[in-house]
Amino acid sequence: MAVVIDLSTRSRLAAIVGEAHLLSDPGALDAYGVDALGKGHAADLVVLPGTTLEIAAIARLCNDQRIPLVVRGAGTGYTGGAVPTSGGVVLSMERLNRILEIDETNLLAVVEPNVITGDLQRAVEAVGLFYPPDPASLDRSSIGGNVAECAGGPRAFKYGTTKHYVLALEAVLPTGEIVRTGSKAVKNVVGYDLTHLLVGSEGTLAIITKITLRLVPKPPAQATLLATFDSIQGAVDAVSALIARRVVPAAVELIDKDSLDAVHAHTGEAIVPAGTTAVLIVESDGTPAAVEEEIARVEEACRATGAAAVTRAATTADRHRIWAVRRQVSLALNAAELRKVNHDVVVPRGRVPQLFAVVAALKQEYRLRIASFGHAGDGNIHVNLMVDASDVEELARAKQAERILFERVVALEGSISGEHGIGFAKKPYIALELSADEIALMKRVKAAFDPNDILNPGKIFP
Repeated sequence: MAVVIDLSTRSRLAAIVGEAHLLSDPGALDAYGVDALGKGHAADLVVLPGTTLEIAAIARLCNDQRIPLVVRGAGTGYTGGAVPTSGGVVLSMERLNRILEIDETNLLAVVEPNVITGDLQRAVEAVGLFYPPDPASLDRSSIGGNVAECAGGPRAFKYGTTKHYVLALEAVLPTGEIVRTGSKAVKNVVGYDLTHLLVGSEGTLAIITKITLRLVPKPPAQATLLATFDSIQGAVDAVSALIARRVVPAAVELIDKDSLDAVHAHTGEAIVPAGTTAVLIVESDGTPAAVEEEIARVEEACRATGAAAVTRAATTADRHRIWAVRRQVSLALNAAELRKVNHDVVVPRGRVPQLFAVVAALKQEYRLRIASFGHAGDGNIHVNLMVDASDVEELARAKQAERILFERVVALEGSISGEHGIGFAKKPYIALELSADEIALMKRVKAAFDPNDILNPGKIFP
């Protein structure tokens, strides 16, 4: 799509948002042209609207002029989902950052899209409520981005992902209409479920401007445990042992040796004993009696599968230290000299051992360093190919391994993306998982919402 933003169009955009909220300097255009993936295309203009009506006016103008329009939240995505592929206008949601309502009676919150996830969690917990979705980037990622990608996180094993907490949305269509989907009621089956069609749609169908979220009571007690293993197989077996014991903790996170070594190098701290090949972080929550019973079963499962040590957090500070290990992993791998190619594959939880066997085979077959960590409880493992960007031959091997990884994950009845989405990074592989008829149907849905293909073009579908 050719991008033409003439002076007249620029002036009209400035009239909508105000000159102070229109960015055109090269530094800003480059910054808004990449996300955490580190790839993209510079924007031609960046607009920072402050209201839904302004967003509707921007959408109508871009649609009339056939200008690509890409919505951006906090920019923490790993698939290039919120950056241009060929210029155009980036619509940043950063000014829409208010928690509008916390309704303690109806157990819900209403927020604007650029509310940071961790800020919402802390706000609702202050009144005894709980918002479970818990991405590792919770102190940087926005609720709107979480909704657009259907983010998960460690607590998805017990509580589910973002889609399970979205009750209603306000959104602007690419053609400028303002629509409201769902309601504050927990039951609503009037018409098609447009709310959950928009959840996970990666900013390709509509611009989400207001979100109504379901909350739950804050669990009164929690216990956190770290188990170390001298083999990855022991840690994987412990996950299977937990499931066999019918234990459903709030979170079950697995971190392999390459990831642990990266955290050690990044922080300078010896976070686990020498010789540790893998760790499990398990957290239980609920009533005090239930938590005590559950965490005892967790410890039993870990020891039965060969844990070298099992340590339970005695204080809140201990718990934060344990979780800091997990939350540092992605940052530590990004800080390494090698390029991190991050894939958030997911398999049925009972096939996690087979997934790690696939990773082990790829390491050997393609002579690659692969760091793996993630949500072992729900089968969503982040498989990170660590490659020397200056080594052309290694990059080629990594590209081959990437495709084989996806093929084998699909063969295990899994998915090539559990929470990061497709964006433009994974769109060459979508046909590994979806049939031609399924892709064609999705394209018809896209055309119904966005007949001129201006909203986040070049994403998801090859």
